[in-house]
Amino acid sequence: MPTFITYGSFSNEGCKGLIAKPEDRAVALKPMFDAVGATIQNIYFTTGSNDVIVISEAPDGTDTVTLGMVVAASGAMSSIETVRAWTSAEFVEIAQRAGSIASSYSPPGS
Repeated sequence: MPTFITYGSFSNEGCKGLIAKPEDRAVALKPMFDAVGATIQNIYFTTGSNDVIVISEAPDGTDTVTLGMVVAASGAMSSIETVRAWTSAEFVEIAQRAGSIASSYSPPGS
């Protein structure tokens, strides 16, 4: 399954919830991920512009958008961004494919 990386920042309400009821968020999120056929590979709480990073695998991007919408609608997060990730070996295939069609592209103004 494809790998996705989700970055999130807690809202004030989300922080209040974490303080009021500290819990392992991987356990709390698992049923929601199971519902769309996705799995949580790991969750990291971080410093900087994001409070949390979730590494997951899902059948496709629509599943991760669904999960993000549910979390965003709860008000617990002030921002959520999910990106698709590829291993280095997977990306070699992408670069090879790009090379095979590069000559068919004409940039603007050429």
